[in-house]
Amino acid sequence: MRSVRTTTVRTLAKVSWMLTVLGAAALLPAGESDPRRWAGEIGRFEEWDGKNSTPEDAVLFLGSSSIRMWATSDYFPYLPVINRGFGGAHISDVLHYLERIVTPYRPRVIVFYAGDNDIAAGKPPQRVAADYRSFVKHVHQELPETRIIFIPIKPSLKRWTFWPRMKEANAAIRHFTEQDRRLLFADTVTSALGDDGKPRPELFIKDGLHLSAEGYRLWAEALIPVIDGALQTEL
Repeated sequence: MRSVRTTTVRTLAKVSWMLTVLGAAALLPAGESDPRRWAGEIGRFEEWDGKNSTPEDAVLFLGSSSIRMWATSDYFPYLPVINRGFGGAHISDVLHYLERIVTPYRPRVIVFYAGDNDIAAGKPPQRVAADYRSFVKHVHQELPETRIIFIPIKPSLKRWTFWPRMKEANAAIRHFTEQDRRLLFADTVTSALGDDGKPRPELFIKDGLHLSAEGYRLWAEALIPVIDGALQTEL
């Protein structure tokens, strides 16, 4: 009987938590992301950190599922890599968890990819660029010497109709990075487009959104000189 009561209490607590999250999400403006939906993933990062050591002066790969699905340590075996990509994160989600998935590692370099989901959810390019500026500001308040490399929002088969807005956000962010020596921009877009000006199909898995091994190879080739430069150049 006791186990039945315990199970019932746990079930009710779980249902109550889900209703709270859903209720809060319903109050959000259209296109806005509720960062609490990623609480489980963030908790698992912290659980892993509690059992394992992380490298000093790390290169922190940070952002949405395009980072999460990337076996970064395989592509950059010579670097002290930490990967903290999660779900379908927006830039605002990453900012929300900054104190838990960025600050504790005190990374020397951050490689950042997000904004893809933001545009697809309806956020305008100006908002995406503003959110990135806010992310940078908060990082540098805690870690003033950390370099931040922005991977531009990728042109993809599935979200090709969003490309004009994505391109506008990329341009605004690129202009912003040019104002600060601590900020860099990795051009992963030019070589991702074919002769017809559209995304190369071989760079994507079947969903037409996430990168294939060839797509990640392209990203790595574009990033290697940028990361190396960030690590070697004095401010």
